[in-house]
Amino acid sequence: MRVIVLTGGVSSERNVSIASSRAIAKGLKESGHEVIVVDPIYGAIQPPEEDILNVRPVIGKEFPTAEELMAYSNRKVIECVSSDLFDNIDIVFLGLHGKFGEDGKIQSLLEMRGVKYTGSGVTSSAMAMDKNISKVMFNHFGVPTPNWFMVEKGNYSFNHVDEKVNAYIDYPAVVKPNDEGSTVGLSIVQPDVEDMQLTSALELAFKYTDSVMIEQFIPGRELTVAILGDEPLPIVEIKPNDGFYDYEHKYTSGRTEYFCPAEMHEDLCQKIQNNALVAHRALQCKAYSRVDYRLNDNNEFYCLEVNTLPGMTELSLVPKAAKARGIGFSELLNKIIELSI
Repeated sequence: MRVIVLTGGVSSERNVSIASSRAIAKGLKESGHEVIVVDPIYGAIQPPEEDILNVRPVIGKEFPTAEELMAYSNRKVIECVSSDLFDNIDIVFLGLHGKFGEDGKIQSLLEMRGVKYTGSGVTSSAMAMDKNISKVMFNHFGVPTPNWFMVEKGNYSFNHVDEKVNAYIDYPAVVKPNDEGSTVGLSIVQPDVEDMQLTSALELAFKYTDSVMIEQFIPGRELTVAILGDEPLPIVEIKPNDGFYDYEHKYTSGRTEYFCPAEMHEDLCQKIQNNALVAHRALQCKAYSRVDYRLNDNNEFYCLEVNTLPGMTELSLVPKAAKARGIGFSELLNKIIELSI
């Protein structure tokens, strides 16, 4: 098949996308596909593949700043998709993450272009990227999720937000952009120091969005369930060596331990896997996704979000879960294509 691997893009997860796409392109080539690597920020005239994929060979400890991202033009993305680069292509493998890649926007452009692509459709992608809408859907379909409320840019005060935290969710509280991934702009505000931490957490989150979620922090274990087709894969448990599972811990080798399958009673495992499939279906996801959970000391699980284009780096969770099921990386990529067509 002639496959475009769409990489990079204009989101704060650009560097992660390039790392994922490097692995995707390699795996697809090993399966015999004709692979064309395209980064939409370059428009219709693309540099050589090695220049695209080696812009940042290693994901940095910090994600790109909002100021850095402003240098990229969204118009180039439209120019790219409408160009003859996408002529005679069998499918686009989406290696994009974050805004303009995972939120339905690139999917809508590809739909209008008449090109098939991997993963979920326009509406599903948009719902999953919007954490508030996702949690509304979770509540409707009986998927447990931490309590939360929303704060809009330019329409809040510290005292009002602090009062709502104390009234509805208590500290510690998670502060995060409503429409970002990879923990970009996320902070955990601790009790007794909220007067110092809450303002800076809100300021950081608002650098990346106009809508911020304040969410109940669930102490306990961090788990994730990959869905492939209609099948939940083995649960992965994530144990950062220190702190929480932030951008640096996700993408720096040796900063986090992973256990797959996660150690737990079989009944609990099945409940979480079944619930992950409900969450996947609630957002009408297609082909594959990754559903993230917290599990407290009473074995009560809470769904945080569904990722419609989960990472595919050497440290990523979906390949780990697939491997535990006996599915190699190239086989996983081919299965995703098969389920997407």
